[in-house]
Amino acid sequence: MSQDDAATAASAASSGPTTTDASTPDVRPIASTPVPLRGPDLVLVGLPGAGKSAVGRHLAKILGTAVTDSDDLIEERSGRSIPDLFAAAGEEHFRDLERDVIAEQLARGSGILTLGGGAVLDPVTRAALAARRTVYLRVSPEQALARVGSGGTRPLLAGDPAARIRLLAEQRAPLYGEVATWTVETDGRDLTDVAEEIAALGSQPTIITVPGERPYPVTIGHDLSGEVARAIPDGATKVLVLHPEFLTEKAGRIAAAIRFGGRDALAHALPDAEAAKSWDVVGRCHDILGEHGFGRGDVVVTLGGGATTDVGGFVAATWLRGVGVVHVPTTLLGMVDAAVGGKTGVNTPAGKNLVGSFHPPLAVICDLDLLATLPRADLVAGLAEVVKVGFFADPHILSIVRADPEAASDPGSRQLREIVERAIAVKAVVVGQDLRESGLREILNYGHTTAHGIERSSGYTWRHGDAVAVGMVVAAELAERVGIAPAGLADGHRSVLTSLGLPTSSDRPWDEVRAAMGNDKKVRAGSLRFVALRGEQEPVILADPDEAALQAAWSTVAV
Repeated sequence: MSQDDAATAASAASSGPTTTDASTPDVRPIASTPVPLRGPDLVLVGLPGAGKSAVGRHLAKILGTAVTDSDDLIEERSGRSIPDLFAAAGEEHFRDLERDVIAEQLARGSGILTLGGGAVLDPVTRAALAARRTVYLRVSPEQALARVGSGGTRPLLAGDPAARIRLLAEQRAPLYGEVATWTVETDGRDLTDVAEEIAALGSQPTIITVPGERPYPVTIGHDLSGEVARAIPDGATKVLVLHPEFLTEKAGRIAAAIRFGGRDALAHALPDAEAAKSWDVVGRCHDILGEHGFGRGDVVVTLGGGATTDVGGFVAATWLRGVGVVHVPTTLLGMVDAAVGGKTGVNTPAGKNLVGSFHPPLAVICDLDLLATLPRADLVAGLAEVVKVGFFADPHILSIVRADPEAASDPGSRQLREIVERAIAVKAVVVGQDLRESGLREILNYGHTTAHGIERSSGYTWRHGDAVAVGMVVAAELAERVGIAPAGLADGHRSVLTSLGLPTSSDRPWDEVRAAMGNDKKVRAGSLRFVALRGEQEPVILADPDEAALQAAWSTVAV
């Protein structure tokens, strides 16, 4: 997903509509690009002798897919066997080639990918694997040695294979654990049975690690009610569960489970939706924390949609300059947007989320069973934030939606689970690189410049996801009109969004929307900024667009 050069940009401009203004648009590259998640369904890691190759072959037969081995790709690329490559070029060259081959396969491959035992030594590879379904095949050094024999074809086992493999196990086991979604034991087992166990893991929770200074897990799956109490750190003695009024019963059950573990827990109801994001609400929550003697080691749990996550995260971030928070999003929007990334915020008369902080949670728990309780309109609105990721980073999300939009919007379907996981995985990569939105994270604002104007001008009566859907169409139309995107980009957006039941037009007055956009966080030094696309999965920043082009883009969605 590279940025286009000037020649490609000129070609795109010539194929698109005539720009409204003859001046050259101010198009700026985004600092870097996220890992596009078009790659393998499963990645197998582990020591030499863990059985990765054999398990991969068995698993491919069970799942009806292909298997690729990174060492085979390296040999194909270099024209040498692994031992010859080590001897001729050394381990450092081998690791560089290994990292590049794996990155390419993670971006463009499919099926099952098995990695060499030392692949996890590279931090870039580990960061990429954190956003994948990665299976760690754990094996004891003794069993591994029995499987590899003398290690004659494995350069790193030369000399004293037994001592070498023990050392490798000691050095690498923590790294395998760091990237693993699941860990499967292989000692003394038939590797066909191991493959069958892995094939059944699709029903188990997926854990995506958000990297950074304070990495945290995002757990995605079904029937995760017991995970909340387990996410509370051992040192916490008090927990405050913040929730909207209609989730009082569920919040009470969570508090009871936490108390069962020996901690004090209480629940406090917040106003619904954006009404929760006010100074009065924050102040009352602070009062409760003070009245009950919450210390720095104690925890806030948020249970609810994006508004609850935003304000609850802000309460945690500002009490004693920061206490732990665990997010339990109950809406699709909360799962794929508000709960992951560490942003918190409250609203002011000047605009939405203009006051806030960056405060990464201790954990995020996405129980997909909760989606079945959502009103259809709320579920569909949340899909806008999923499709957004498809447009700027992951085309497989769009492929799933285009193939079967009904299944993609079914709360119990495997398709919805997959696109949710893929959207969260992309966001994990992005915020792991750029927590404070100094560069890459701005990419997540696709569609949001106009969306926030629609929301504020409507007094927040518009659903956020609905506004984002319209905002993406405006951004695509704008990209066409200033000549950086080919004709048809906006119509492609409309097709996907409409298939899911998302809006692609708005009845808000343009002058009100435009005025609200001027107060948005994305305005810098008086310049309005849009995330725009040269084409699907080709994001750029469009700064200070021509006003006539912007109004013309809005006119295509105005009703």
